[in-house]
Amino acid sequence: MTEPKPQILVVDDDRLVLATVVAGLKQADFDVLEADNGDDAILLARRHRPALAILDMRMQGKSGMDVARYLAANTNTGFMFLSAFGD
Repeated sequence: MTEPKPQILVVDDDRLVLATVVAGLKQADFDVLEADNGDDAILLARRHRPALAILDMRMQGKSGMDVARYLAANTNTGFMFLSAFGD
């Protein structure tokens, strides 16, 4: 019996960045969930409880920081931020 693949949630409102990161993680044999906004990310995290979330810092609506706050308060999902901004 094989171990289940670690599940990673990737959240970015830039479709090209999202597709690139998702493709790389799938190629590395991870089970990947994807969302292009914070609201969908929270719904997916609530439903699937991924091991890790990779979050875009700046998105319309709920930001990556908003999603991180939700994850920290309500799940055991670890998270890291992905951003093109230096600040």
